[in-house]
Amino acid sequence: MKILVVDDHVLIRDAVRTALGELKEVATVLEASDGRQTMRLIEEHPDLALVLLDLNLPDRDGFSVLAELRQRYPAISIVVLSAFDDHDRVVTALQLGAIGFIPKSAQREVMLKALQLVLAGGMYIPPEALARPGSALLSAEARAKPTASPGDLGLTERQVQVLALMMLGKSNKAIGRILDIAEPTVKTNVTAIFKVLKVSNRTEAVLAVGALGWVLPRVVDA
Repeated sequence: MKILVVDDHVLIRDAVRTALGELKEVATVLEASDGRQTMRLIEEHPDLALVLLDLNLPDRDGFSVLAELRQRYPAISIVVLSAFDDHDRVVTALQLGAIGFIPKSAQREVMLKALQLVLAGGMYIPPEALARPGSALLSAEARAKPTASPGDLGLTERQVQVLALMMLGKSNKAIGRILDIAEPTVKTNVTAIFKVLKVSNRTEAVLAVGALGWVLPRVVDA
C-alpha cells in the first residue's frame, strides 16, 4: 500500500511517517511539500491508496487541492491533516470529498487509531466536530445505543453498501454502476439511509457514521 503525506513542514512529515511505520498495512510512504509536487507524485504513482493532505500549503489553498484530487482521482482516498479542526473546516473538507479529518494536535495514540480506522475502510472525525449541536442529528435509538451496528438501526445489506460508497464520495450514478443497480434505486436507498440516520444530506451522514464509529465494508470496484 502506498500513502502520500502532503505537508510543508518536515517535522510533521517525519512524525506522520514514523506513525505510519507502525502500521502493517503500509508498504511505501511518499512525501510532498506543496500542491505542485503533490500532483506530480500522484501522476507518477496512480496506485496510491491514501493521501494525507495538509490544508495550509505554500503554493495553493489545501481545499482547492482536495477538490482537484477528488475530481481527477476519485479512486484515491483523501484524509485531511490540519492544525485547525474547527467545525466549519471539518464540514467543508467532508463536502469536498475527504473521508476523514485528523488534527495535527492529536496525540500519537489517537493518530495511530485514526489511521488504522481509515486504512480499514472507516472514517475518523474529531470528537469536537461531532459534538457540535446540529452537526449530525442522530436518532434517539442511535444515541441510546452508541455501539449499534447498521443492522441494529435497520439498514439493509444493500443500504450499507450504498452508504460505504457514499463515504468515498461516489455519486449516485457511480454507485449504481459499481453495484449494478439503477440510479433511481440508488436514490431510494440514499433516502432510506438519511431517514435512519436522521440527517438531511451526505455531509451530515458522514458525521453520523463517524459519531457511531462504524467501519463500513469495502465494496468491490470501489
